[in-house]
Amino acid sequence: MEYANVCLARFLERPNRFIAHCRLETGEEVVAHVKNTGRGREVFLPEAEVALVHCPSEKRKTAYDLVAVKKGTAWINIDSQIPNALAAEGLLSGEIQLPGLKGTITQLKREVTYQHSKFDIYLESDQNEKVFVEVKGMTLENKKIGAFPDAPTSRGLKHVEELTLAQKEGYQCYVLFIIQFEEVALATIHTEMQPVLFEAIRRGKEDGLQVLAYNCHVTPGEIRVKEKISFQLEYPFEDPNK
Repeated sequence: MEYANVCLARFLERPNRFIAHCRLETGEEVVAHVKNTGRGREVFLPEAEVALVHCPSEKRKTAYDLVAVKKGTAWINIDSQIPNALAAEGLLSGEIQLPGLKGTITQLKREVTYQHSKFDIYLESDQNEKVFVEVKGMTLENKKIGAFPDAPTSRGLKHVEELTLAQKEGYQCYVLFIIQFEEVALATIHTEMQPVLFEAIRRGKEDGLQVLAYNCHVTPGEIRVKEKISFQLEYPFEDPNK
């Protein structure tokens, strides 16, 4: 996935979760739409280097989107719309593999409703397998450990619970974390942030729900899936914001 019209800037402040004030390399201060409503306190630091996409329109309140932040020497993509597209493309190309899937994918649909949830991806295979994949972007990192979530998510909890129900009813179900940065040793759940999500995934795994994680190579203007990363549910994550 490549972005057009990318420019670098420095982060100044984030008065609310939707916008950020930034300073372009020219010295001009601009307001950018933040494409992720997560907290991001560990990356949105004064003078942090950020990547903005210039996309002016009469229908927009801002002329820029903030899509990536540099943490140390590495870039973290924060565009919450990107993981679903990367997952769909990766599944169709074979870059992302679903353990236990015996057949070849014959159909892929996005945003499919089941019970009270709308799952990100629905697949069918030539072996009559019916599959749900719920995709979650992961942007929180500390000491090369990726974790989800960076804020409590009632939507994410509901998805896990209903994926588990679908698994019991004969579907093959997966949670797929797209880690939106490259330098990561393993992925886990931020249990301290949301213990009930940890418990829901633990119960789901007991019923056959599978959890996968893939990291990404990220630059200011590009993000692409790189490789599978170990997911360890019970790994103790240290919150960098404490």
